[in-house]
Parts: sequence; structure tokens; C-alpha cells
Amino acid sequence: MRSDIVPGGTFPDFALPDHTGTRRTLSELQGRDPMILTLARGNYCPKEHRQHLELAENYAKIAVAYTQVATITTDDHHTLQEFRASVGAQWPFLSDPERTVQKDLDIQEYTDPEHNPMVPYTLVLKPGLVIHSVYNGYWFWGRPSFDDLWRDLRAATAEIRPDWDLGTPGLREAWDAGDYSKFHGWDRRSPGSKPNSYVEPSKA
Repeated sequence: MRSDIVPGGTFPDFALPDHTGTRRTLSELQGRDPMILTLARGNYCPKEHRQHLELAENYAKIAVAYTQVATITTDDHHTLQEFRASVGAQWPFLSDPERTVQKDLDIQEYTDPEHNPMVPYTLVLKPGLVIHSVYNGYWFWGRPSFDDLWRDLRAATAEIRPDWDLGTPGLREAWDAGDYSKFHGWDRRSPGSKPNSYVEPSKA
């Protein structure tokens, strides 16, 4: 892995076609939310299926917590669609058969010349593609469990959300004064709107 892909660094904003054939950037998919990013070997690997099945099983929790997910795989478009459907994923899968990510990050899994995949990594990213944590999943136990991700996302969200603790000094005063800029979801309201006009943050 490239030496700059470490906590505190910024992950590259790759642009790749998703499962619908639409070219998407990671920053577009992330928006202003934390993101779980998996760099996957591909549909052929049972370890990838197991990890992604666990993510799919917990996706309702991920979504309700305003967190995005994206998977990049070296599969072609058709195989990527099979992979996504087989695990029941509801998030974008990005196709990289040209190995752009593998080459740029220097993560060729050279022990598998038949498939030439990426070494599988999972990253938790704060807004702006800022790296919070990195997991090397070459061996399955190196991959994060959902409990690991929960702890990472708790820490990352507490860091990026000014309204994490409503008891923080000044928050109530800002709310009462009509300043909603520190309140996620409320910060998109038009000036003068009523407190019941909460705007649900959009999901990519």
C-alpha cells in the first residue's frame, strides 16, 4: 500500500463506473458523511462474499446512521452485478477491470497471478475522504467485523458532528437563535423555516 494511505491522510478520489454503468467519484458517493470503503478481490472470492454479506445484513443500521458504503472490485461490469446481487448489497459497487486502483495504490496481490486482484483492504473514511482507519484483509481475520466498524464510526462521527452531544456549551443557544449550521440535517433548511421542517440528508 502507498505510504500516504494511513490514518489522517486523504484517499484518492477515484472515478469509476458503478453497477449501473454510471461513472461516479468517491467524493460524490460520500457526500458529507462517513464512508465504509471496501477494496475487494472480486466475485470469485468466498471471503469477499462473507464480508459483504455481513455488511448487507447490517446495512439498515449503517444507513440510519447517515453513513455511506462503496465497494471497488476488479470485476468487469457483468460479474460485478452478479457479485452485488449475490450478497444483497444496496450500495454502489464500482468496476475497475483495468486495475487503476490496484496500480495507483500499489496493492497487487501478486500471490494470485490467475485473478490478478487487489489486496483486499477496508477503510473507514471521514468526510473529504480523510482516512480514519485501514484494515488489510489479505487474511480474513484482518478484515473488520461489524463491531470493529461500529467502534470506528462512533469515534469518527463524534469527531465530525458538532451536535454529537446536545449538551455541548453553546449548542442550545445556537438552536434557540435559529442557527442550525451545527445540526446535521437541519443545516439544509431555508432561513426562517419551522423546527418541524427537518431535511433528511440525501443518500447516494
